[in-house]
Amino acid sequence: MAHLLGAEALHLEFPTKVVFDSITLGIEEGDRIGIVGRNGDGKSSLLAMLAGRLQPDDGRVTMRAGTTVGVLDQADTLDDSLTIAQSVVGDVPEYEWASDARVRDVIQGLLADLDWDASVQSLSGGQRRRVALATLLVKDWDIIALDEPTNHLDVEAITWLAGHLNKRWAVNSGAFLVVTHDRWFLDEVCTETWEVHDRIVEPFEGGYAAYILQRVERDRMSATMEAKRQNLARKELAWLRRGAPARTAKPKFRIDAANALIEDVPEIRDKTSLQSLAVSRLGKDVVDLLDAGVSYPATEFGPAREVLRDIEWRIAPGERTGILGVNGAGKSTLLGLVAGTLEPTSGRVKRGTTVKVKTLTQRIDELTTVWNDPVRKVIANLRTEYTFGTGSKATSLTPSQLLERLGFSSAQLSTPVKDLSGGQQRRLQLLLVLLDQPNVLILDEPTNDMDTDMLAAIEDLLDSWPGTLLVVSHDRYFLERVTDQQYAVMGGHLRHLPGGVDEYLRLRTAEQKAGSSGSNPTSSSHSRPALDGAALRTAQKELSALERKIQKLTQQINKAKHALVEHDQGDYEGLADAMKQIAALQAEVEAGELRWLELSEQLD
Repeated sequence: MAHLLGAEALHLEFPTKVVFDSITLGIEEGDRIGIVGRNGDGKSSLLAMLAGRLQPDDGRVTMRAGTTVGVLDQADTLDDSLTIAQSVVGDVPEYEWASDARVRDVIQGLLADLDWDASVQSLSGGQRRRVALATLLVKDWDIIALDEPTNHLDVEAITWLAGHLNKRWAVNSGAFLVVTHDRWFLDEVCTETWEVHDRIVEPFEGGYAAYILQRVERDRMSATMEAKRQNLARKELAWLRRGAPARTAKPKFRIDAANALIEDVPEIRDKTSLQSLAVSRLGKDVVDLLDAGVSYPATEFGPAREVLRDIEWRIAPGERTGILGVNGAGKSTLLGLVAGTLEPTSGRVKRGTTVKVKTLTQRIDELTTVWNDPVRKVIANLRTEYTFGTGSKATSLTPSQLLERLGFSSAQLSTPVKDLSGGQQRRLQLLLVLLDQPNVLILDEPTNDMDTDMLAAIEDLLDSWPGTLLVVSHDRYFLERVTDQQYAVMGGHLRHLPGGVDEYLRLRTAEQKAGSSGSNPTSSSHSRPALDGAALRTAQKELSALERKIQKLTQQINKAKHALVEHDQGDYEGLADAMKQIAALQAEVEAGELRWLELSEQLD
């Protein structure tokens, strides 16, 4: 592979901190690199130095002649005076950019739902992020540097971006570096991971999962080496008494060694115990949404609209549910019904007598009253001890111990809340919500401003939290990690997703195809007559049968994909046949989902 960029003996120092101390790195054609590490350790600074945006105090960055580097900044750098079209393609004539397949793909993948002539100033944060990405990706670059590209993006946009990066270049062409806390995204697109820590950059092979596996092994080896060092005198004496030992093979890293470390690790959550404790705290009744709907009247800003309708959802004690849906689908409205901050305009909401709901919002409401107080004072007003977990696994922790578990150092206890970083404020906010001892917890985009290690710590804390958990998040890894089931808000309804996020993405694709062919239920509902009588019962039966069939087909697809891993990779004909079978099953699923949408429209 050809060399693209090199960094030699880079040293970077800020007035109060040495960030990097003599690091040397290289980027080759075909490199797909994810950069991880704790917030504040220098991930963005490293990206900026390699992209030529930041000059090191010592050392140098060299680049092959003619190499071009495109950068997506973490900050919003769009010009508000431009339209979307002007931002993305500039003054290039339409006949010219429209003839480029990649440009068309980027615009279709990121901006299909936006008005091409709309002002950038009128866009939301997520829409602006998509425009910034499109502006970068329509151009031809040898290296792309992405700083938190998934911020403000929904699951669909993140999935599209992963697919685009995977097919943008040939296998041994181009290169990208990406700083992100989105662990699913890292696993999907990266073949190498750089961990930034303690003034160095440590490379690992593979994406996030492979990196974690190797890091566990590294930490185990470090602990072993420390134990050996502490017992050096005793071992030296034993050696002298025995004489020279037999030669042994030099130890090497093996994946199965890391796997051995987790062989005896139990399930991440004791679901039975947690549910039992949840029932004892909540009773059998939590929150029931019974034929609930929400409509908003017409205002000067827009016409009347129905956001949710006919919602039947009986939330169980200890239930852990993820909620998916596009922006504006009604996710926040649904959570408002559960939390009691919003009343339905039709149907009703029934709550258990012992239910106590707390919501971690995207704002930092819980911190406004303690904005000027040091963290130490904030936690001094809390209870002295809190219990997490159940039975023999129950753990009692003080607020200070919980803060330490969430990454706060003792020095940071004296820092006023207003001076904490965004990630620290978010963690303190979560702590205050948890320590209020709710039995129903709603998390609305909780992963903002968190690094991967801190996300893992929060997931560990939630594993032992005994209550009902509802999560809205664009972070697919987090959503699948902390919840046991997923639902989607689509077309005003709540739909269970037996196939999880993958099923949601397939449904969205089918919905968009139906819309582009003129059969979008949200646009053609007035043209189809409602069903009644025998036709209604028949449609309801078919809908139920379709859901069961789609679930069964999804299981078959997953099983077939797993079987591919065990298949002889040299058997090209057999692999081709297996792929054809998988494609046929996927085609069946897509056809079933399109039919499901048609029936749902008629039943509405």
